[in-house]
Order: sequence, then structure tokens, then C-alpha cells
Amino acid sequence: MLRFNRNYFALAVLLFAIEVVIALFVHDNFVRPYVGDVLVVILIYCFVKSFLNLPDFVLALGVLLFAFAIEFLQYIKIVNVLGLEKSNLARTVMGTSFVWLDLLAYVVGIGMVLVVEKQVLKKTV
Repeated sequence: MLRFNRNYFALAVLLFAIEVVIALFVHDNFVRPYVGDVLVVILIYCFVKSFLNLPDFVLALGVLLFAFAIEFLQYIKIVNVLGLEKSNLARTVMGTSFVWLDLLAYVVGIGMVLVVEKQVLKKTV
């Protein structure tokens, strides 16, 4: 189950760099909020796939549920509940606002992962 896959890791590093660039330099109403959310689930998938040999669908579903859980925590304003509203790190990592369209962006990102894994890489999902 444990193994290191440098290709997935390299892709995760690349996606992380893209996310950082988006966070620092893109201040619009589409790329930053929605493209960033599509990419973040792909990033998480690739990072976990770098270390764990899990079936594609199982991992994709796990990442989607994790993303939904984080969005739910934003809905209940977990940063405020924990008294971390003044922590930039907590606000950045956890997020502070629930948006229904974020859930759709996560589904799109995971859908892209599954299509690439099955169609491009010719795997069975």
C-alpha cells in the first residue's frame, strides 16, 4: 500500500506552485475561486497518490469527501468557533466562507482526475 510515485509527486508540486501563483497574483472572480478549487482537489489526489497505492476511484471519492467536509466546516465557521479568526494561517488553510459552487468545482476536479486516470492513462477505475 505504501510506495513513492515520483510522477504523482512532481505533479502535486507543480499544482501547488500553480495554486500559490493563483493565490498571490490572481484577484478575479473566476480563476482564483473556481479554477483554484478545481485544482486543489487534483493537487490533494496527486499528493496522496504519491505515497499510497489506492484504487483511483476510492482515492478520488475520499478526496471529494474531504473537500466537502472542509467546505462544511467553512459553513459552520469553524475558524471562528475555534477562536482562530485572527490567524492568517488558519483562515488560509481552512477558508472562511462557504460557497455552494465550490462543491461543484470539487466535483469537476475529481471528474477530471477520473477521466485522465481512465481514458488518458488507460486504467480501469
